[in-house]
Order: sequence, then C-alpha cells, then structure tokens
Amino acid sequence: MSERLDRPVSLDIQQILAILPHRFPFVMVDRVTEIISGKSIRGHKCVSINEPWFPGHFPNRPIMPGVLILEALAQIGGILAYASDPFDPTTNLMFFLGIDKAKFRRTVTPGDRLDLFVEVLHHRSNVWKLRGEASVDGTLCAEGELLASIVDRQP
Repeated sequence: MSERLDRPVSLDIQQILAILPHRFPFVMVDRVTEIISGKSIRGHKCVSINEPWFPGHFPNRPIMPGVLILEALAQIGGILAYASDPFDPTTNLMFFLGIDKAKFRRTVTPGDRLDLFVEVLHHRSNVWKLRGEASVDGTLCAEGELLASIVDRQP
C-alpha cells in the first residue's frame, strides 16, 4: 500500500502490520474498515480476556486501561497519516507527541468490540493533529485530540 487513497478502503491485520511498527502485545488495531485519505479512518479492536493487562487491571473486574484506548486511537491515526501522505514505514515512524481534551466516559471490558474513529483536524509538513473517538455498541467510551509527527527511525 504505497499510493494515496482517495476512496474508502479496508485493511486486514496483515496490511496493518505492514504499516505499524507495533507487535504483540501492543498492536491495538485489529481491522480498518474505512479510510478516506486526508480526512478520516474507522476500524476496531476486539477486546479479549486474553489481553496481557487484564490479570492486573483489575483482578475480578477486568477493564481495558484508558491509556491503551488512547494508544489504539493513536495507532489508527498513524495508519490514516500513512494512507494520506505515504511514508516508508521501514525508515520512518509516527511518534505520539501529546493529547488534549482526553475524556473517559465508559469502561471497556473483555468481549467488547472497541470501534475507533479518527479525523484530521490539521496537517502541516510532518505534524498531524487528529481528533479521535472510541466507542462500544454506539456508546462513546473515550475521546481526545492527538498530536503526532513523522520522524526518522534512526536518531
């Protein structure tokens, strides 16, 4: 996938792994269901009891950590940036620079499908400002504005 996308498309896990540098247990996007280049992306993460954080967060009441929900939004935002302005994922990375207006509204538990939506607020040069929402069954769980930058893998 190296061309700019100007139509809705979907990506499976193998295509996602070709773009993201993350690997198990830190891949937080299972499928991309729609990309509109330069505008928005939709996808999801299927939350399983087998996730490595559940035994400690929390015993007898497993809840997906909010910071990992934000990470899922950042990862799918990186896929949107790649699809909008392709870069070489073998030589470049998208670094998460910051988050504003983060809010957590509902817990995410095993068995949930975490639906992810990210839209571009602003893009200039290698810096992206994105707005993301994570929901389960149509109920908003978390939201925030993300700031990220494309950087060289080597310092």
